[in-house]
Amino acid sequence: MGAINDFIYSVINAMGIYGPILSCVLILFESIFPIMPLAVFITINFLAYGSLIGFIISWVFTVLGCLMSFFLFRKGVQGWFQRLTKDRVKLNSLMIKFNNISFAEFAVIIAIPFTPAFLVNIAAGLSDMPKRKFILSLLIGKIGLVYFWGYIGTSLVESFKNPMILIKIVIILVITYVISLIIKKVIKL
Repeated sequence: MGAINDFIYSVINAMGIYGPILSCVLILFESIFPIMPLAVFITINFLAYGSLIGFIISWVFTVLGCLMSFFLFRKGVQGWFQRLTKDRVKLNSLMIKFNNISFAEFAVIIAIPFTPAFLVNIAAGLSDMPKRKFILSLLIGKIGLVYFWGYIGTSLVESFKNPMILIKIVIILVITYVISLIIKKVIKL
């Protein structure tokens, strides 16, 4: 792990001010191009900037990237998609089910680290899901996701050998669910 840290620090130091900018840009584009490894970018941020700053940078730019993807599909593709699929019963049924996902369930889906965020952003953008529900779920759910990847770091396999890490992750998901239920009642979503 020390060699990885040294390499990351040397790359970040060599880039100067462009290191954090590159990190932010890569996280933004990961939400649009799912082939890029978000877990790696978050891990690099945690290693390079520490737990707090790395978390904040990763969370903010993950949320911004998901919002960009959502609004791209909401504004640019949703009308065309709905016209194209208006006669497809199964697809419309699936979109209705997606729209009816509760706020709390949606926040947990976003928080699960292996959920394909790109597909969730597209589905939400193409559906009639309220923007407010998507944004609030995103703000809450991405906390658990970013913490998970930052905490797990570069050795996902090692984390599965330590049951305490998995217990902490389950606790984070439960807390995310409870917080989303509370916000749902307060905001009356």
